[in-house]
Amino acid sequence: MYEIIKKPLISEKNAGHAEDANTYAFEVDLRADKNEIKQAIETAFRVKVEDVRTMICRGRYFRKQIKLGPPKHWKKALVKLKQGEKISIFEGA
Repeated sequence: MYEIIKKPLISEKNAGHAEDANTYAFEVDLRADKNEIKQAIETAFRVKVEDVRTMICRGRYFRKQIKLGPPKHWKKALVKLKQGEKISIFEGA
């Protein structure tokens, strides 16, 4: 089994979503589906997940000496928790 959750995405926009809509953003593996992401978040942070939305973010080409290197695409998951649930790493604790 591969690692599903790669890292949390912490930015001002995502912090606003966490406060208003109780939604947190994570970078996840490209092969993971919504059910696997939901199970991974619930077991890793001991919270109840209400909804998972995913999107594939397109990478950019990068210059490697003279040639252009291939883009590295990545997957972003927006995880909405049930009312009253929180993830402490986003709180700054």
